[in-house]
Amino acid sequence: MSKSQDYRYRLDRGASPSLRNWQELSETDEKIIQSNSVVRMGWGKLIFGHTFKTNEEIIEEICDEDPALRNIAFYLKDPHVLLSIAPDRLFLDPSHSYRLWSHEYRPGVNRPKGINVRRLHNPTDIEQVNAILQARHMVCENPEFVLNSYTDKLRTYLVAESIHDNSIIGTVTGVDHVEAFNDPEKGASLWALAVDPQAQLPAVGRALAQHLVEHYFTKGRAYVDLSVMHVNTEAIQLYEKLGFQRVPVFCVKKKNMINETLYTPPQPEEQLNPYGKIIINEARRRGVYVTILDEKLGHFQLSYGGKKVTCWESLTDMTSAIAMCRCDDKRLTHRILKQKGLNVPDQFEAKQQLSIQSLIEKYKRLVVKPAKGEQGNAVSVDLRTKEDILNAIDTAKNVCNDVIIEHLIEGEDVRIVVVNYEPVAVAVRKPPMITGTGMHRVSELIAKYNRRRKAATCGESHVPVDDETKRCIGLSGYVMDDILENQKKLIVRKTANLHTGGTIHDITDTIHPVIKDAAIVAAKALEIPVVGLDFIVPDIQKIDYAIIEANERPGLANHEPQPTAKRFIDMLFPQSFSENSVNL
Repeated sequence: MSKSQDYRYRLDRGASPSLRNWQELSETDEKIIQSNSVVRMGWGKLIFGHTFKTNEEIIEEICDEDPALRNIAFYLKDPHVLLSIAPDRLFLDPSHSYRLWSHEYRPGVNRPKGINVRRLHNPTDIEQVNAILQARHMVCENPEFVLNSYTDKLRTYLVAESIHDNSIIGTVTGVDHVEAFNDPEKGASLWALAVDPQAQLPAVGRALAQHLVEHYFTKGRAYVDLSVMHVNTEAIQLYEKLGFQRVPVFCVKKKNMINETLYTPPQPEEQLNPYGKIIINEARRRGVYVTILDEKLGHFQLSYGGKKVTCWESLTDMTSAIAMCRCDDKRLTHRILKQKGLNVPDQFEAKQQLSIQSLIEKYKRLVVKPAKGEQGNAVSVDLRTKEDILNAIDTAKNVCNDVIIEHLIEGEDVRIVVVNYEPVAVAVRKPPMITGTGMHRVSELIAKYNRRRKAATCGESHVPVDDETKRCIGLSGYVMDDILENQKKLIVRKTANLHTGGTIHDITDTIHPVIKDAAIVAAKALEIPVVGLDFIVPDIQKIDYAIIEANERPGLANHEPQPTAKRFIDMLFPQSFSENSVNL
């Protein structure tokens, strides 16, 4: 393309109807474009505002909304006028719009590894996609609708699949504007990009976005547009790296329960972590009054029908001080559970008369942890030498003067959340793992991993770069400055705790019933109504297990799709209504 042609093209591009929505369509475009164009999606309706004649018609279409779905009006001629007509029903979405022109797109040379992007094609795919959307607090897809529409040319449903285990770890949907309303500009748009917050593979979002835009550019589409929340800095950085540029396009939505946080001022609980917010959100949906007592410490009070319950996240004044002590001290937990006939690892107190060498000879691999502590702090796993054990004891004493040693049991790290003496959620916790690129050092890969985990968990999860992490890396023959081979997977921390970088994966429906029963017995033995029990399970479909810890304040977040918060409020206020609960 010559300079003059490129200049003319850029002028024409800047005058495109979708970017100059305040202007009337030309007679030619008006004859081509299908009027009042609406595309039904699995999560609601996508309304192309510039194809409507009047604002009143747009308002009627936006407000014609299913309570569980969400409508979006895009490419509006006069969004400010639209809002002035119905300020009580509509709001301007606090999102930015971006556009990627086909002639400016430069596909990256280094494509994400370990990921297969393909079309969605069966009910199992939809189930996994909805689990991701729910974990991201997005509106879920209507399975029946998606199954009836995934093969058409109008919508493109893509999923990212882990090559390692074929699990779906991301999703994105595209809309072809030519198919939607015979778009003379030959555009397309990207919607509902979501990545599993527990995904350990990097660049899943990039792989999905690249695949979708290349799909449309191959079809001859001139551009791909998208809308992204203004606070979603991770996504914005991704889109800008791919070449997307800000454009003056706005979204308008209906004021409803799903969108409430987008048009109301920040509430006091905005300072709370996800474990407090999930309870408060469920309480308010149930008509339970919430009083924030201390947002920094996460203390709040729930009131309903004259009953008041004070909470620190999932720990309430219904939990006795005795029950809390039983969970707080791992030695006491161990003794109580052992007396009930439950399986526990062999445990020893790290005292001077203890022969560490004899423990090494008997068990080969050991675990050292403070007798009191939480969130995996100062826990060292897979210790094989006396020197490592002594160092781990010194580290643990920084948390608690009393230190215990347990023999290492091989198996999956499983957390069972028990509410009102019933298992509500079961999850396998995976230790943090990085994947080599052949170009980046171990330290750089950990930094990248931490950025993803912090973004996915509101800062709750990251791998500490400490002596324990360096020791775990050393067990595999690496140091922090080594360049990790391409596609080489490296576990950088032996503990699978969320707060030290671990990930959580739901197995509620697949865990053996015997293990669930053991959790009930343990909760009753400890006499605690809400508890998180940590198991080591060699095979989740068999009956072997060992209970290693009990947490009196388990996090109820990150267990989607299990209704942890709902069951919690059920226990506190069984007469509060729940039929109006909406998945956010």
